[in-house]
Amino acid sequence: MSMSAGWYLRRLSRMGPQEIGGRVSDVVRRRRWRTARPLCPSVTGARFTAVLPAGTIAAVPPDAAKRLVAEADRLLAGHVEYFGVVRDDLVSPDWWSDPKTGRRAPWGYAFDVPYRNEDAVGDIKQIWELSRHQYLTVLAAAYAVTGDERYAERVAEHLRSWWAANPPLRGVHWISGIELGIRLLSWVWVRRLLDGWPGAADLFEGNPVAHHQIWHHQRWLAAFPSRGSSANNHVVAEAAGQFAAACAFGWFPTSERWRDDALRSLERHLRGNTFPSGLNRELATEYHGLVLELGLAAVAEADAAGVPVPSSVRLVLLRMTDALAAVVDNRLQPPRQGDADDGHGLVVDGGGTDRWGSLLATGEAVFGRLDWWPAVTGTDVRTPLLAALLRPYGKKGTTPTVTRPDRRPGHFADAGLTILRGPEDIWCRCDGGPHGFLSIAAHGHADALSLEVRHDGVDVLADPGTYCYHGQPAWRRYFRSTLGHNTLELDGSDQSVSGGPFLWTRHARSRVLVADTADVSAGGTALWSAEHDGYQRSVHRRRVELVAAAKELRVVDEVLGALGPRRDVRLAFHLGPAIAVDLVGNWAVLTWTRDGEVRSAVLDLPGQLNWRAHRGESDPPLGWYSPGFGRKEPATTLVGTGFTDGTASSAEFATVLRFCG
Repeated sequence: MSMSAGWYLRRLSRMGPQEIGGRVSDVVRRRRWRTARPLCPSVTGARFTAVLPAGTIAAVPPDAAKRLVAEADRLLAGHVEYFGVVRDDLVSPDWWSDPKTGRRAPWGYAFDVPYRNEDAVGDIKQIWELSRHQYLTVLAAAYAVTGDERYAERVAEHLRSWWAANPPLRGVHWISGIELGIRLLSWVWVRRLLDGWPGAADLFEGNPVAHHQIWHHQRWLAAFPSRGSSANNHVVAEAAGQFAAACAFGWFPTSERWRDDALRSLERHLRGNTFPSGLNRELATEYHGLVLELGLAAVAEADAAGVPVPSSVRLVLLRMTDALAAVVDNRLQPPRQGDADDGHGLVVDGGGTDRWGSLLATGEAVFGRLDWWPAVTGTDVRTPLLAALLRPYGKKGTTPTVTRPDRRPGHFADAGLTILRGPEDIWCRCDGGPHGFLSIAAHGHADALSLEVRHDGVDVLADPGTYCYHGQPAWRRYFRSTLGHNTLELDGSDQSVSGGPFLWTRHARSRVLVADTADVSAGGTALWSAEHDGYQRSVHRRRVELVAAAKELRVVDEVLGALGPRRDVRLAFHLGPAIAVDLVGNWAVLTWTRDGEVRSAVLDLPGQLNWRAHRGESDPPLGWYSPGFGRKEPATTLVGTGFTDGTASSAEFATVLRFCG
């Protein structure tokens, strides 16, 4: 997918004068850098002192270490899976090859590579992911845990191979700042985890090639920060990687300046990317996790290096952690809201480690858990490593005393996110918030007033997910569309207007009218109501009641301003992949299995609509669930079609989801 002239005009329309000026400067600098390639300053007497404290590795739980070593052994044997594509070439990888399409990115000046064009380059996510070098941090962690030098030797072999194949500003790996930032953070942790291996110093401190790469990565990040309408999670990753490298590899004349500038950027953008409530402003849950991981890793470097960090940085991370604890379901899984691309800030764990439980475990170690936090029963490698570097909350020089929630929040007014909880671990997310972050809302979906409903952690009414970014425009459109969510569509149109795969040119405005989020596990009724203005001439209003005694969710959709020409209506309910359905008329019986027990529910759907079940359809896409980036599987979507009759000022559609047993 290459971008048209129309896309560039639409994208330009979402920028302010300051951003346009900055991007013009970037273009001039890129042209100048094509021929002006300064040499890295000579480094003498380099030392790496940001090591783990004695006893840290011994604190890694045995079962977490076992998972780590199993993962490292798979990597050592050459096997890895990224975004649903299994690779068996990891013994000696081609750093520019895309295993999904079989294409290889072209050589040349980095900023000439048409990375958005899959026909010319391949799937850029597949090419970039390996070169984040997070699999190398896994191998290095396995060395730290076992002392087996095979892991360290493979890490060194691959770093030397990558450095040789990717000289500064040549090729696909010098295009995107988030990639450079995450790669630098990986290199810092590789060096830390290889401490004690005899070859570690020769690989980094005594290696002019390593100096050259580290210096040019930091020079690039200092020159080309993500700007304006693009200053989302990318700029946090850029600042975190730059800061980590300047702290741990502070071997250059410009290291102190880079460190200070990166810290200022990190502080500014952590605050800018986060609501006061602690939720991420992109309203994309996986990016909440990514930003939290990056922030924790950056502060760990500051504490390891003795660099003071503004109290606002720790305060944002504290609030993000409390917010995460508040929104997860009983199985510690958060909402599936907005885009998700399986991006991580720091990876040192094996498969089967729960990402969200790991973040909460780290939060407990660093900030202290509150009484209402859910219990974390799993183990991980990352928590003891980060906790060994991070100064605990409340210690002198960390976060000042702040007021934390004394009970579990259910409504986040600034983010428009509401969680209703009922008996038998019924969990319901209601979306009445902004369309997304900044003027382009890059990672937002057209999902105003959508719901997610889970029963004991099983997706019953599911958010279908993301699946893809580049290269498959029809699928990208579907997974971010209004029809692709549990909400109401009018006249076959999305609530917000898309201008490209990461660009929205008109944003639906939502507002929450009522949010009574009392936990009704023991009885009572929780209530939520909101509306949005995404449809011209009409307002969509939705009311949700969670009634404990009946174990049912009542959903009423209203179209206000329905007088005049009739409007086509489609109401969609996306079932999770574990749900089997028997649909007769407007009555659907849902069944699934959890821990060997068959469970069920019924959906009483609006009778004035005609209901059909769709599953695994491709032309056009409908009836799919994406469990992770690059992966999709058939799931049933119930779609009711009809219209407003145009003779009344409003139209109403009532749905009841009742859990049985």
